[in-house]
Amino acid sequence: MAFGAMFIRLCNYLQDPSLVAGFQKLCGVQGTFSEKPSDSGDQLSSGASANDDGGTREYPRQRNHSDTEENRSRDLGNGSAALRSREAGDEMQAACCGGAADTARAKPLRKNSLTGDVGNEFIINNKFLFYLFTFGTELGNEMFFIVFFPFVFWNIDSLVSRRLIIVWAWNLFIGQSTKDLVRWSRPASPPVVKVEVFYNSEYSMPSTHAMTGTAMSFSLFMLSYGRWEYSFSFGLTAALSWSLLVCVSRVYMGMHSVLEVITGFLYSLLILAAMQPMLDGIDGFYATSPSAPLAIVLSHVGMGLLAFSLDSWSTSRGDTAQALGTGVGTALGTHVNHRLGLLTDVPLSALPLALPSVGAGLVGRSVARFVLGVAVLLVCRMAMKAVTIPALCRVFGMPTGDVRRARQHMRVELPYRYVVYSVVGFCCVCVVPFVFSLVHLA
Repeated sequence: MAFGAMFIRLCNYLQDPSLVAGFQKLCGVQGTFSEKPSDSGDQLSSGASANDDGGTREYPRQRNHSDTEENRSRDLGNGSAALRSREAGDEMQAACCGGAADTARAKPLRKNSLTGDVGNEFIINNKFLFYLFTFGTELGNEMFFIVFFPFVFWNIDSLVSRRLIIVWAWNLFIGQSTKDLVRWSRPASPPVVKVEVFYNSEYSMPSTHAMTGTAMSFSLFMLSYGRWEYSFSFGLTAALSWSLLVCVSRVYMGMHSVLEVITGFLYSLLILAAMQPMLDGIDGFYATSPSAPLAIVLSHVGMGLLAFSLDSWSTSRGDTAQALGTGVGTALGTHVNHRLGLLTDVPLSALPLALPSVGAGLVGRSVARFVLGVAVLLVCRMAMKAVTIPALCRVFGMPTGDVRRARQHMRVELPYRYVVYSVVGFCCVCVVPFVFSLVHLA
């Protein structure tokens, strides 16, 4: 009983927004909150904290955001340079920061994906940590993996890449589904400074950034160690560094409490421990079984329908469908490659593989493959997007003029994501390597 009470107190402490705010202050992040915020605005902007007893938690889609029309109309718009020097006469910076050379005003780089809010200004007193943790949070973003997986597939190891995609898709599906079941709000602001607002309206527990960052780094380590020649200590250090950088960056950005990040880290390790022994069998089934194409489509579409049905529309659900669609395409491409003998894996007798010496020729060919491959994928994506969304709108009787509004409906967003990114995944695994062979870059 005493242990249970201690555990609850520990969880409440780790969930406290003031812990996040304290870490941000330590790292040189300072908010520009109004001096007299309204009580109702404070509660609605961020929901109840973990220490509120008996209060009703406000969920992200129920709350009003603290950005006012005045904040939205400021001339420091979203998407501009992350750090902007203050004008010489600005009194707040002079008072708060003493005019330090390493101090600048900034705004979140991207507006909120659901509400369109651009966020409030904040003051950065340590630019190095700002850039470091901005890089760290990008290591857990979907856009990074969309670049990372093809590069590994085309230039390093196709087997490792396609198994990483399996882990990524399942990990993101489980994590996002858990968020929609738990339905915790983001850390309260104030006191937390929202350095990032892109996912601010989404649910928060567990951190899927922490989950994907941990799953990818440790999966890459476990899949490549013994297959490639490098030391265990190097691989473990690299995996831990990647994972911890992503996890800590989410606290720095004000997007997650310490408890949510720790939970995401441990949750991902648990999922990975369950999946790792099955990866050989799953990958082999995708490649060799005659029933694989039907099983691939049905399983991934079923997971997508489940993820979309758990709560109202949000971009994060679209990201989950995107990951599942990519998984469908790469799995089908793996099956086609095996059937046609287009891209075979390295035989077990050739393992372990030696790391090649890095030279101008190797770098040049890798860059050429990556640029050509990405160009092919972008053309496929643009073509499929241009065809799919208008077609789905016509099928379901929706106006084609407002694409953003149309995609907030599951019947448009889910098939759009699946069709487009299944084609992109298939092209990455099957079509692009064939193009490489035509231009002698294989």
